[in-house]
Amino acid sequence: MLPNPTAINPISASTVAADEVRSVSLLEGLLTEVLQSPGRHLKRNELEVKTSPILEDVMVKSMLFKSAQKLQTTTEISTEPPKEAEFVPRVRAATPTKEANSTLKSNENNPTAKLVEYMQEPNITQPAGKPATAKLMENNTIVVVKRNKASPHPQLTKASPKTQLTPAKTPSGRPIKINKSSKNKTIKTSKEKKRKKDNKTKRPSEKKEVTPTYFPYFMDNYCPPECACYGRVVQCSDKGVDKVPYGIPYNARYILLMNNHINSIQLDLLNEYVSMEFLVLSNNRLTDGAIEGAFEGIPALKRLYLDRNLLESVPTDLPHSLEELRLDNNQLSVMSEAAWARCPGLLVLSLSNNSLGNGSDSLPNAVLSPLSHLRTLNLDHNQLTSVPLGLPLSIKELYLKGNLIEQFREGAFNGISELVVLDLSANKLTNKGLLRDSLLNATHLESLNLEGNRLKQVPRHLPYSLKTLNLEGNLISSIKRAALNRLKNLEHLGLARNKIFKVAPGAFKALPVLHQLDLCHNTLRQVPRQLPQALHSIALTHNKIQSVPRDAFCWGNTSLSLSGLVRVQLEHNLINMGKLDAQAFKCLRGFQVVHFY
Repeated sequence: MLPNPTAINPISASTVAADEVRSVSLLEGLLTEVLQSPGRHLKRNELEVKTSPILEDVMVKSMLFKSAQKLQTTTEISTEPPKEAEFVPRVRAATPTKEANSTLKSNENNPTAKLVEYMQEPNITQPAGKPATAKLMENNTIVVVKRNKASPHPQLTKASPKTQLTPAKTPSGRPIKINKSSKNKTIKTSKEKKRKKDNKTKRPSEKKEVTPTYFPYFMDNYCPPECACYGRVVQCSDKGVDKVPYGIPYNARYILLMNNHINSIQLDLLNEYVSMEFLVLSNNRLTDGAIEGAFEGIPALKRLYLDRNLLESVPTDLPHSLEELRLDNNQLSVMSEAAWARCPGLLVLSLSNNSLGNGSDSLPNAVLSPLSHLRTLNLDHNQLTSVPLGLPLSIKELYLKGNLIEQFREGAFNGISELVVLDLSANKLTNKGLLRDSLLNATHLESLNLEGNRLKQVPRHLPYSLKTLNLEGNLISSIKRAALNRLKNLEHLGLARNKIFKVAPGAFKALPVLHQLDLCHNTLRQVPRQLPQALHSIALTHNKIQSVPRDAFCWGNTSLSLSGLVRVQLEHNLINMGKLDAQAFKCLRGFQVVHFY
């Protein structure tokens, strides 16, 4: 079979430098050791030491392509310290209804900061006149927490000069504020919940109590419990969550949230992620209203995957930095030029498996004109009836497979196009629909796929630059002598699954660099004559061939040198081996080149 044009890779290839290979091996070895040793816990700092931006790229590629089972197994690896290294401080309240605020704990032996919540123990009272106290023990160090009568917050008193309990540092511009004084160290939230009155047990000096709030925790070395973090790669896929997990670090570079049940994104939630370059929200339940305004303020986002959701239109608030957008497998039916004005630097746009065109019309003229740097456009499996007009001249790869296209109108490119790959397979193109000037400006075109259309003869007026031409699965019945004369650079030609019964002598002779020819599944009665001298392989299976002319493979060979053919496939034909002319194969490298069975 003739190789089809290369499809869009879901993630562009990353090159791993030579000095990173050892780190990759160490990382893989560490993960393998954990998988083979159930009792072995992987510490966060032990993994982070071995990660780097290049390794993060490698890990993201691996995560995107692993099966769901392998992916789940990988993300189940514990990245938290052993349980025995953790402790939960408890505040013994003076009254059953008094609750304390939260605080943060930092440990010298563990660089990963933990979110510590003070927990209230009801029904515990203290002797009258004495402040409530709680003793916290870690590494033989006693920390006494005292409640100051004048302050509702706990006071930390150091009991040992060796170890000091201090709050974790909070990045600037985040919703945590830490106020220090000579006596107390307290943490105040940006927003407090409503205060409640104590009906009976509250002392007169403490009429109101503060309901503890859930402190935002976006520390760079914190990881939400629903996710697994590897350096700046945050893996939250296949977790069944219905919203973006709380507490993803602001310095995250890759955030993977595919295969969940997310149906909305909190407004302005993503604006703080100034380092995020790649966001994957594939296979969720997002609608137009659920993402409105969600991506507008992200400063560094380059790649956004929103495929397999419930979107009906292209988002109009895309970030200016965007370079790759995937909206495949949605319900898109409309598109406006305004959607692309905000991201003029877009390089890859994939819109396959949608309802664009509605089966009766094409896209608006020049709707993609703002994308002056676009390199790859995928419109496979929509309902377009014609090739869109006014496409950006910068496009190098254009995929239109599986539409309802009947004609390739003049004006698709208003100027000399940089197009290299064009896929028009599985459409309804006829020879009349492929007009003379359709590809006039595609002077750089190298690969043209017209498989599965309604062509009755080899199209004329194709670009001279073509190297690969796929005409398989059409209605072509014969190949005329001059049909391919213009294509001097053609290397691969596919004519399988047509109705070809006749090939004019020398029809392929004018193709000096043709290497591969596929004529399988036709109705030929003999091997075509005067095949190109440079031919390496020819496939003629499933025809009605009975004879092999002497000038099929070995013609014009005056020096008696061997042919360049290395494979001749003649299986499933009507050849009588006893009547074969041996002279027809004299220039071949041996009968092992020819396959009769």
